[in-house]
Amino acid sequence: MSLSYVLVVNGPVYGRQSSLTAYRFAKALIEKGHTLTRVFFYQDGVSNASSLTVPANDEFDLVAAWQSLSKESGVELETCVAAALRRGQVSEEEAKQHALTSSNMADSFSQAGLGALSEALLTADRVIQF
Repeated sequence: MSLSYVLVVNGPVYGRQSSLTAYRFAKALIEKGHTLTRVFFYQDGVSNASSLTVPANDEFDLVAAWQSLSKESGVELETCVAAALRRGQVSEEEAKQHALTSSNMADSFSQAGLGALSEALLTADRVIQF
């Protein structure tokens, strides 16, 4: 039986295991034939969307991995707009709106409000938080 999932990632891109575990779980879901509709990055999890993250040569590039997952499977990668702005994570749209000189959101990621998360929670069979 195939189920639809939404993942909520609260952990930072590096420094803890939660984001990497979420990524591996996402890959496993898709490989097993389940539907992953979206990954919502909340709190410190918004750092997963930074285009300015540069891991060491011997480290896994988690931002690029999320981007590849989105491109290959069509899963939506959304960051909480309020959490992102508080942490200096800015999309092009938000940069224009707040008269900032640049943005730093990686491709394949978008910003959304908690309303989008609420809608996803109502339509998914399972919600897993990391």
